[in-house]
Amino acid sequence: MDQRLRGWNKGWGSGCLGMLIFSGSLPATRLAVADFSPLFLTAIRALIAAALALVCLTVLRQKRPAARDLVGLAVVALGVVVGFPLLSALALQSITAARSAVFIGLLPLSTALFAVLLEGERPRARFWLFSLAGAASVSGFALTHSASGALRGDLLMCAAILICGLGYAKGASLSRRLGGWQVISWALVLAAPVTGLLATATWPAAGLRGVSPAAWAGLGYVAIFSMLVGFVFWYRGLALGGIARVGQLQLLQPFFGLLLAALFLREPVVWPMLACTGLTVLCVAGARRFA
Repeated sequence: MDQRLRGWNKGWGSGCLGMLIFSGSLPATRLAVADFSPLFLTAIRALIAAALALVCLTVLRQKRPAARDLVGLAVVALGVVVGFPLLSALALQSITAARSAVFIGLLPLSTALFAVLLEGERPRARFWLFSLAGAASVSGFALTHSASGALRGDLLMCAAILICGLGYAKGASLSRRLGGWQVISWALVLAAPVTGLLATATWPAAGLRGVSPAAWAGLGYVAIFSMLVGFVFWYRGLALGGIARVGQLQLLQPFFGLLLAALFLREPVVWPMLACTGLTVLCVAGARRFA
């Protein structure tokens, strides 16, 4: 097995771990927004993750990013530290975690488009066919089998997907030079002054005494796993295996998210989800084959 193929396989393995971690993000956010406002949740989860990231960067004596990397890190922070968490939290005030999860099926397409626009990747035509088929499969499932949701929530999730794809593509590009966990760590630290001000401005007037254990658990998950640990594997996978290629794994994330929503939130999961999952797996396999 040549070195390039080994890199692709490692990229898919690492990306799969990242995808599985991210699958719990929306159900955990749904738990957290029951007691935290979307703005406060966005800020405090980023601050907790930034504190952990700063410890790692300091203990492991990582060099500061070069000036040329600061704009890229700001794009990452805008996309995945602030943009996606805030927009998805706002969406989850009016739609269920199960419904929001199926929108993640559009994220691989968004990521691939930004990989082409920003990083010059050129997947084959058949890759786009499988990618579009997977997105159509997930979108069709969302429209026909998920619980009905408010238009505002759907539009917010579409905006979240768009800005998250930008953050993924730019972060993966930087990871090839800085390293996966270093990129998300520096992005979190760079955003800390803004998220700190936001957390202060949106601190709950009644304090934190009335917050339920479930909401605390949701906050802990999105702060530690969704905001930091998941990106360690995800950015590494995208950098090794290709942004557009490995990004197709997130076609599977909605179904893991739906299972978690059913398990922890008691939200309904219907049998067509299984059929759609099978079709999506084939689309991911096809995209991997022809990327």
